[in-house]
Amino acid sequence: MSELAALAASGLHAMTARPPRIPHRSATALRLQPGLINSAILLMLGMAHPAAAVASDKVSVPATNVQAGAHLPVSAERLSDWLQRQPPADNAYLPGLSWRVPGEVPTQAAMKSALRAHLAGSEWTFRADVAARQRLSEWISRLPVTGRVPVAVADARWLETHPAQNPVLAPDHRVVVPSRPASVTVVTSDGYLCAVPHAPGYEARAYVAACKPPSSAGRVDRVWMAQPDGHVQSFGIASWNAQAQGEPAPGAWIWAPAQGAAWSDEFSQSLIGFLATQGPSGEDTTASAHARQVAAPTGPATPLRDPVITGNDWGGIGLLQTPTARMAKTGELSISFSRAYPYSRTNVTLQPLDWMELSYRYTSISGTRYGPQSLSGDQSGKDKSVDLKVRLRKESALLPAISVGARDIGGTGLFSGEYLVANKRAGNFDWSLGLGWGSLGSRGSLGNPLGLISSKFNTRSANSADVANAGGLGFNKFFRGRTSLFGGVQVQTAWDPLILKMEYDGNDYRYDSPFTVAQPKSPFNFGAVYRYSPSVDLTFGVQRGNVATLGVAFHLPLDRLSTPKISDPVLPRFVAERPATANWSTTAQDLSAQTGWRVSEIQKLGSVLQVEFEDADAVYWREMIERATAILHRDAPADVNEFRFIYMGRGMALANHTVNRERWAKPKSQPLPLSEVPTQNYRQAQPASTPTLAGTATPAGTPAPAVKPTANSASVFRSSDLPLSGDIGFGLKQSLGGPDGFILYQVSVEGRSEWRLSQHSWLSGSLNFRALDNYNKFRFTADSQLPRVRTFVREYLTTSRVTMPNLQLTHAGQLSSNQYFSIYGGYLESMYAGVGGEWLYRPFAGPVALGVDINSVRQRNFDQKLGLRDYRALTGHATAYIETGWNDVIAKVSVGQYLAKDKGVTLDLSRRFSNGVVFGAFATKTNVSAAQFGEGSFDKGIYFSIPLSAMFTRSTPDVGVFTWDPLVRDGGAKLNRAYPLYDMTKVRDPRALAMEPPAGP
Repeated sequence: MSELAALAASGLHAMTARPPRIPHRSATALRLQPGLINSAILLMLGMAHPAAAVASDKVSVPATNVQAGAHLPVSAERLSDWLQRQPPADNAYLPGLSWRVPGEVPTQAAMKSALRAHLAGSEWTFRADVAARQRLSEWISRLPVTGRVPVAVADARWLETHPAQNPVLAPDHRVVVPSRPASVTVVTSDGYLCAVPHAPGYEARAYVAACKPPSSAGRVDRVWMAQPDGHVQSFGIASWNAQAQGEPAPGAWIWAPAQGAAWSDEFSQSLIGFLATQGPSGEDTTASAHARQVAAPTGPATPLRDPVITGNDWGGIGLLQTPTARMAKTGELSISFSRAYPYSRTNVTLQPLDWMELSYRYTSISGTRYGPQSLSGDQSGKDKSVDLKVRLRKESALLPAISVGARDIGGTGLFSGEYLVANKRAGNFDWSLGLGWGSLGSRGSLGNPLGLISSKFNTRSANSADVANAGGLGFNKFFRGRTSLFGGVQVQTAWDPLILKMEYDGNDYRYDSPFTVAQPKSPFNFGAVYRYSPSVDLTFGVQRGNVATLGVAFHLPLDRLSTPKISDPVLPRFVAERPATANWSTTAQDLSAQTGWRVSEIQKLGSVLQVEFEDADAVYWREMIERATAILHRDAPADVNEFRFIYMGRGMALANHTVNRERWAKPKSQPLPLSEVPTQNYRQAQPASTPTLAGTATPAGTPAPAVKPTANSASVFRSSDLPLSGDIGFGLKQSLGGPDGFILYQVSVEGRSEWRLSQHSWLSGSLNFRALDNYNKFRFTADSQLPRVRTFVREYLTTSRVTMPNLQLTHAGQLSSNQYFSIYGGYLESMYAGVGGEWLYRPFAGPVALGVDINSVRQRNFDQKLGLRDYRALTGHATAYIETGWNDVIAKVSVGQYLAKDKGVTLDLSRRFSNGVVFGAFATKTNVSAAQFGEGSFDKGIYFSIPLSAMFTRSTPDVGVFTWDPLVRDGGAKLNRAYPLYDMTKVRDPRALAMEPPAGP
């Protein structure tokens, strides 16, 4: 990040209505070296603009902006008290209140200086008009550095009831309540100021239109706005990028750079951040030599709207049958159903990245049979398919958004097709035009433009419903054969819930003739979408000129998924005063109640209170630390200044988190200026050893803890061992798309227990009772040319109603600070028993971990009791776990031997969002040919996992995993191990403290 960007970020964060977390690195740099940064920049500016350099750090408060009779703050007075002491003034404008803190002046002075340095840059680095840059620089030089800090709500009564938002005023602080302004100030890209009388009902676009700059600067597509309270926004106002937005309040600042005028977003963000520190724009605006007054906006005040993104019959974003270049919001999950005779489609669509859409589906085909009557009954034929769409470029003012995609890859290829499509928005109309291959271009009205590269692109093998060779990616068909145009338009009507669609379909359904599709009467399709709610869309239409269609889609932003924790224990009320004594047994009980973790020991090591948790687990570690800290702050004696949480996993020292008590407590009672916000409340580190009161270290050879015992050290609490534990839960298994029935399911009750033999060793097991299922329909066993390591799934699921999925003895340990191991033996999973071991190298907070597991296993009897079958295998893998640092993507690469004794590699790529939701896909390729593997060609699947804490009203570390593996085959099958070391050591993840529920709206 450049210095300008860092300063801009500091300013923007400082001036939001509800201040977000401050970027630690940027804020720290500005606090530690404000003088150095300022001096260097001012020295540079002084050579180019000597007069301006002198004025740049001056703090000036115009007398006309100060409320008459305002009092200086009393030391430690709350802002609510200060407001109530002021005599009322008719013209006071509380939304523009400024809380001014001298400690913020260096940071804001650096922002101002960086702006002017940027404006003084060479034309090679900054292509904006020189005269405009000069005018802006001269104007900025006269603006004061105020030290303004945002106030959530400038209302005395509200602040009294929200003490954490109620500032504590110091003697050198100033509070300024301006007079009510009557205008909105637009700063144009040619460096002029334009004061526009405020007119209720009008948005920023109207104020920009009211300002006719003296020199033509082009069209304005995006504006940046600072409201009088310091809240900063940016949004599009042109027909191609219009967004819903709030109205500017009196005193708002609007920066309106013209499209093509070469003002960067970085500069725009920095400028509006600095203007937000000025308080409301007002009468002093016209004092500039480059300012002018214009008339108020007139004409219709039509509010702008966000673009509407809807799906097509195939589940992806599109019109009716055709795709568009648009994408859903990142992290969205869509489940949709559509009916257009003879097809009924069930689609699941994921948006793992902002430029990638992934869909999978089952298509039921009326008038066909899945299989023999004796096996499948009246079940109609089914087809499985996967789609992928990638955006090549975003839409701009002149050029469209462009995406490329493929439909029905990795399946039978019955509906396979590829496309290139572009979209351009014009207000309420979103136009698309594409070129389709395969089923998307079966009209064949155009030749293949790729034929100019090679004649091989001119021919394409026919699509087929044959499952014998299904599952390949079909690269030999991609973008081959004749093509056809497709496209259409989506219209946002004046009634917000109603969206209209019209399209030209490039598919003439010639490949659908085996399914007696009626001859299309028209290539045009028409439809309407009724948006019942933001999460539910209903679609009605007429396609092919003779087919009525119906669809419903459910949208869920999984990356924003969160549920209030109304069932969690209530946190103690924050009290700033520290207690004199503590009841440590009560402290330990409350810690366990708040976190769900077992407290093994509490030690007081001088001014450090150290809590050791055994087998702690969480998705949102920061939230659990916050809860634990609240308990310790309530109970810890006054001389304790630091809390340290040690996490032990099966006797292995995994990590520690340290909390500075004062830094944690101060923001609980008052909002802090940026200069006083702690760089971090939580510090995570690798534990030097297994902590004990005597300071001994385990494992041997590692350094002693940083905090050593003193005369005041004591173990104030130590829990008794709990050797036996257990719980009861519910399980759900399902199979989709099989010949026995489209959905086969099993609901079970499972009891799990564990006997802790020592700190490092335990015996664990489970019993499963099949409570409810429809497995009476489950009669099909797939054929296989490989050892039947997984295809006996029906036999394992249906032979016995009571099973023992797991019974094993495990020992785990630590070889060094970064190396872990485990050995285990017993009934390892529902299909296999045996012995094995694992080694893991995982540096603390490192981006890469390496693991190796080796297992000698034997197949279990179908009833999952104690008996074993004859099949034996040696299986194991070397695995690399890689935090790529790119779009929060994690890569896992495993190489080794699988259960069927085939050798190969598995690649797993997943995107993890900040709330813990994961979207992923995997594929395994071994030395087994596609013919030997059977239907599907190779093992592959898509999955997403959701922390149950995001769905339930009570915190839990459990995660729900939903996997779509289209076929169960024997090739590429791994052993399902109960205790992978990578999962057991997840607190060492570099993003452990970054996972948290999304903030409220």
